[in-house]
Amino acid sequence: MTNTLKIIGGCCLAVLVALYIVGAVSHGSLRHEVQTLPLWIPIIAGFNSREFARWCALPCMFFWFAMMSLIWLFLLGWSHLISGHFAPIEIAMTIVVGAASAVGFGLSVWRARWSFAGCVPIALFGVLQVLAFRIGFLPAIAHQ
Repeated sequence: MTNTLKIIGGCCLAVLVALYIVGAVSHGSLRHEVQTLPLWIPIIAGFNSREFARWCALPCMFFWFAMMSLIWLFLLGWSHLISGHFAPIEIAMTIVVGAASAVGFGLSVWRARWSFAGCVPIALFGVLQVLAFRIGFLPAIAHQ
């Protein structure tokens, strides 16, 4: 169980680092730093083997996998919900984020002991992740 929580923390860290790399090579890192703020809690909790990490990571991993899926669908020409130009390094990082998110999500639900108490952080971090993503697009942050 302890190793699972540390791997979940590692998956969150992989997502965070990959998105920081995207920010460094594209339009600026402040946007990605804001958008990944919710990941810090499951990173810290995971590396400290806290069960709380599982519930905090679950909505974040789902969110980032969904975002990467939309980018992949755009790159394949199958959907235009997300658009833009993606450099090769950005495309490579979508693979890293997608893979880490899938593993993190899978481990978060694997052998989980579901309870109402687990639903509270899931809902809270789902809202936090969506808000952080949206705040990252505010002009004062997006253009830094």
